[in-house]
Amino acid sequence: MRILARIIATALATALAAWLVSGITLGGGTDQRKILTLVCVAVIIGIVNAVVRPIVTVLSGCIVVLTLGLFLLVINALMLLLSSWVAGKLGLGFHVDGFWPALWGSIIISIVSGAIYAVLRPHRDDRSANHH
Repeated sequence: MRILARIIATALATALAAWLVSGITLGGGTDQRKILTLVCVAVIIGIVNAVVRPIVTVLSGCIVVLTLGLFLLVINALMLLLSSWVAGKLGLGFHVDGFWPALWGSIIISIVSGAIYAVLRPHRDDRSANHH
């Protein structure tokens, strides 16, 4: 259930980023096709962030520390560009046109998907609170 909430949150945030940032495009077609593309792109973003991002973050650890964490914004932008490249290879109608749109898009996706996920996430039963 958490994965589904994460995918929905990322898909909605990606749609907003495509709407707000001029260098991020979501292919034409029917609304159903756009929704399917957004869901697929959300899955790609999730996989890239789970597999590639930790490796890149560890390898650039010194730069991250020297920039007081600001380099993480660059890493997020690069992960969005990589997701766009993968989406293009899969024939999905999603494209990020360069670094600056990727930077702004990754900021929007991070903030908005985090906020949406906070609302959608399944709450765990805290059984320890029920014990006296």
